[in-house]
Amino acid sequence: MTPNAVTMLGAGLSGALMAIYLARLGVEVTVYERRPDSRKVDMDAGRSINLALADRGIHALRQAEAYDAVAPLLIPMRGRMLHAVDGTLTFVQYGQRPHEVIYSVSRPGLTRALLDHAQRRYGIAPRFLQAARGLDFESDRLVMLDEVSGDSYTRPLAPLIAADGAGSVVRRAMTGQLGVQVVEDLLDYGYKELTLPAAPGGAHQIEREALHVWPRGGFMLIALPNLDGSFTVTLFLALKGGPDSFAALHSRTDVEAFFARHFPDVVPRMPALAREFLEHPIGRMGTVYTDQWSANGRAVLLGDAAHAIVPFHGQGMNACFEDCRELDRLLRATGDWTAAFEQFTALRKPNTDAIAAMALENFTEMRDTVREPKFLLRKELSFELERRHPGRFIPRYSMVMFHHEIPYAVARERGEIQAGILASLTEHVDSIASISPDRMDAVVREHLEPLAQEFRAAR
Repeated sequence: MTPNAVTMLGAGLSGALMAIYLARLGVEVTVYERRPDSRKVDMDAGRSINLALADRGIHALRQAEAYDAVAPLLIPMRGRMLHAVDGTLTFVQYGQRPHEVIYSVSRPGLTRALLDHAQRRYGIAPRFLQAARGLDFESDRLVMLDEVSGDSYTRPLAPLIAADGAGSVVRRAMTGQLGVQVVEDLLDYGYKELTLPAAPGGAHQIEREALHVWPRGGFMLIALPNLDGSFTVTLFLALKGGPDSFAALHSRTDVEAFFARHFPDVVPRMPALAREFLEHPIGRMGTVYTDQWSANGRAVLLGDAAHAIVPFHGQGMNACFEDCRELDRLLRATGDWTAAFEQFTALRKPNTDAIAAMALENFTEMRDTVREPKFLLRKELSFELERRHPGRFIPRYSMVMFHHEIPYAVARERGEIQAGILASLTEHVDSIASISPDRMDAVVREHLEPLAQEFRAAR
């Protein structure tokens, strides 16, 4: 593969894992990061939603021989714990096999673990506080600013991998110089990160191995467990529009009244609730759609720089890690930066577009659909159909979260057909016992083709 050196912009999750993949190829990687080293400087409070690591991300980490470095940070979550306003708890498991769990992990902790692994095993030492200030694709120039010394310097651009996040400098340069089309679709919702502390002695106050959801129709609260016994709690709420919006919550009294009204069970468990709410910033969420990720073979966008998505399917990081694995595969297959960069968009974009759409759909499910009377019935039926037709019917959530061998685009296409099957079979019944097994089998065989052999993994 020529050349045997590459520049990486970004030392976040995507940049760290891709640097490991490249080092395993024998490529010399120079990593620049505009922020301070997260291993030495704490991330700003209230700016990081906990992550959910699932099968796709785990597979990419294993392929890079990096999984063992992060495994101690993971807490398994077997399903959703739904909290009703009256305090009623309903546990909805994610899958029906022992391995079908997802894992809570903190973004800073995971980033630190990958950077430490990259440095310890491969000698990769990112240069922090180095900001890209200009790119010229025609003259092959990258202008950098050392924010410590204040000095600017120039280096050759190509080949460049841009893992510089949703606000990517490289993507903006591609738009201005190459006419790349970009849509940045911001939600009219925001989020606030809060803390549910550990109980005395360090125990978790609520069920440890669950992703907790307080669905309230139009907005919701979620909580993911941390190793220290605390939970990272995130409120997703409209930015404005009536009393149940961030715009209406100005004072301690407003905040306390809002939580007492909608989430009374968390109030006594979160003594710093009002203070944290008023101190922490409102985070914004959105989807980035980019029509071309390669800059004439000289540079390529990776992860959120190409396709940032909203967090409601827990797949943003997993999709980025899958990017790293696929780009590594292309580099190995072609032995050529330009060819790999050019093929990358065609390979990945249909799948990242699919997970972007499913993430938005899952927001509706988490805040609204889980409250519908037939949600649990359809969930139970989906497991039954999977047991009866394992080569045809796999619940869409399971395809996305537990089957890295099934592309996102296939999961979305089959998921739409399966949603129709579930709606048809449950339309006039209140229990699975009321559905004839013969009818189940007939409807599945009529509407759903068997999974292609390449999408069937040995389990």
